[in-house]
Amino acid sequence: MRTSPNRLIATIFGAVYLLVGILGFFVTSGVGFFATEGQNLIIFAVNPLHNVIHLAIGAALLIAGLSSIPAARGVNTTVGAVYLLVGIVGLFLLGSSLNIIALNGADNVLHLASAVLLLGVGLSQDKSVARRSMTSRTA
Repeated sequence: MRTSPNRLIATIFGAVYLLVGILGFFVTSGVGFFATEGQNLIIFAVNPLHNVIHLAIGAALLIAGLSSIPAARGVNTTVGAVYLLVGIVGLFLLGSSLNIIALNGADNVLHLASAVLLLGVGLSQDKSVARRSMTSRTA
């Protein structure tokens, strides 16, 4: 894992998102599952659905980071792309009844920053390992 930026980032992000998902449940007591305005966890708004999403993303990243370089690279790229979409769409959901994961401005900034880092690492690092892995499958 020390030699793979993808495995390292996936493992760190996975652990952090799992922790955030768990901690989120401590502040969302009494908040509706799809509430458009959540409770703050530091400066980020969360509701129970948002917590569940953090747990799922954290688990996917952590499992991939602990598994293999191709898995970590694929999950980093996928989660990064999803976060890019959520970060952009989230800008238009603030104050809307469609904001079912209770996004706020800080969430959007964090999602966009996560997207840049995950996509950047996923698309640019460990390419030779991915190529070797594909070559060994076809041989």
